[in-house]
Amino acid sequence: MIRAGIVGAAGYTGGELLRLLIHHPQVDVSFAHSRSQVGLPIHNVHTDLLGDSELNFTDQIHFDIDLLFLCMGHGASSEFMKENQVPGTVKIIDLSHDFRMSNEAVYGLPELNRDEIKNARFLANPGCFATAIQLALLPLAYNGMLREVHLSGMTGSTGAGVQPSASTHFSWRDSNVSAYKVFTHQHMEETGKSLQQLQPWFDKPINFVPYRGNFTRGIFVTAYQHCEWPLEEAIQVYKEYYEDHPFTWVSDVAIDVKQVVNTNKCVLHLEKHGSYLVIHSAIDNLLKGASGQAVQNMNLMFGFPEKLGLNLKPSAF
Repeated sequence: MIRAGIVGAAGYTGGELLRLLIHHPQVDVSFAHSRSQVGLPIHNVHTDLLGDSELNFTDQIHFDIDLLFLCMGHGASSEFMKENQVPGTVKIIDLSHDFRMSNEAVYGLPELNRDEIKNARFLANPGCFATAIQLALLPLAYNGMLREVHLSGMTGSTGAGVQPSASTHFSWRDSNVSAYKVFTHQHMEETGKSLQQLQPWFDKPINFVPYRGNFTRGIFVTAYQHCEWPLEEAIQVYKEYYEDHPFTWVSDVAIDVKQVVNTNKCVLHLEKHGSYLVIHSAIDNLLKGASGQAVQNMNLMFGFPEKLGLNLKPSAF
């Protein structure tokens, strides 16, 4: 049994972590930190946890633990690490973007860095769009077949965090779709670094157009590029790359977001149109794109079965 603490436990990713860790057979949650909800039961914020835990939010942090999750806003994790001397005996999983491009932390995409994750002390959890995109492209890079790629992707409103803004509140987002950060999304930097890890000479643009969707959770990405493989060969290459990875699956039929919401899965579907290979990728942004992947990484870091505590089922409707 390991002891875990969560800093920033009142947000969406913190809530997902609490749901997973409370029911994980090898984890005891030592504290759930939140400056805004101090003293309140965690089920006051994460109301579905009523009856599952008597834990209260606290503004106190201690390091009598084995693992620390950082679920704060971007920029806050690096400040936390500057202000706190975390003992070397405590492992860290950071869910912000602060250390994804840093040599200080292992980049925590299991389908790319599983062996390094097993030996990591400090881990940077990938971004949600970055996860969906990389899983769509890694087999191409692994085989030296990645070319200039074009992508579009749509994400649910939870991807923007718990604090509402002009482009996330219900009245604006409902029955609406909009593009944002065209070709400039922050997750492209970590995506490019990972792809070059497998195909070092890759220097072509990753042309990404992200969209805000009018739903709460999930990501759907479509990527396409020129590819010489026949469709059957491409499908076989993808299935072989992911055959030892328990959460990424190649579907022979068209996919949709409902297949993955409330799971730690990524599902992929390939098509061929003329000389273009088209890859569709779907994940839950809060699970495989954040907290579920963090627990998957935790399992690897502590030698637990990779799927432990993550046998989650999607809703059929």
